[in-house]
Amino acid sequence: MCGRMAITLPQDAMAQMFDAAPDNDLPQGANYNVCPTNTVAVAVQGTTGRRLRAMRWGFIPHWYKTPSGGPLLINARSETIAEKPAFRSACRERRCLIAADGFYEWKRTAGETPLPYFVTRTDGRPIVMAGIWQDWSGAQSDPLTTCAIVTCGPNAEMSPVHDRLPVILGPEDWPLWLGEAGKGAASLMRPAPDGTLALVRVGTEVNSNRSKGPSLIEPISA
Repeated sequence: MCGRMAITLPQDAMAQMFDAAPDNDLPQGANYNVCPTNTVAVAVQGTTGRRLRAMRWGFIPHWYKTPSGGPLLINARSETIAEKPAFRSACRERRCLIAADGFYEWKRTAGETPLPYFVTRTDGRPIVMAGIWQDWSGAQSDPLTTCAIVTCGPNAEMSPVHDRLPVILGPEDWPLWLGEAGKGAASLMRPAPDGTLALVRVGTEVNSNRSKGPSLIEPISA
């Protein structure tokens, strides 16, 4: 799964990378500890081209009466996304791209404190993850646009740490995932090729959602 990430790429650079028109309400400034329910910038296909939109990380199914009306859905499993009532419509019609410098994953051993790792691309490019999104409106809550990250099984680098991995897409995959290049997006929901990712141990400060700053991604000795 993916439960935390770091996003420091300026929004104008992100808009240029995706060739997307940026909305005016995008989150500003570097965030080394992006947590569920935070707002992130998300690339979608609009009626006149790509847009970079602000969305709440944490997908809200249409039947939730409040944002906390059920489990917090930050990830969607690729193996079941097309059948799950919460996700199947978005999987067909509302796919998106979520860019980050990297994401955190925790290695869990029974009886021990989970050990955090920071995951990046070996080529230094941002990690662009497949996502889905939808608008939600509750009777007693303000409307929200929400998203989730699509996950798959691990590749060779991730498997010693965790059994799930975000679906990571290269620029050649973006048009198909966004629906610009026709059908067949399901073929992209696979692990990144071995050798794509680098994992480094980082300090346990990131275990707290209150921790901030670039020191969170600094490697430490294992």
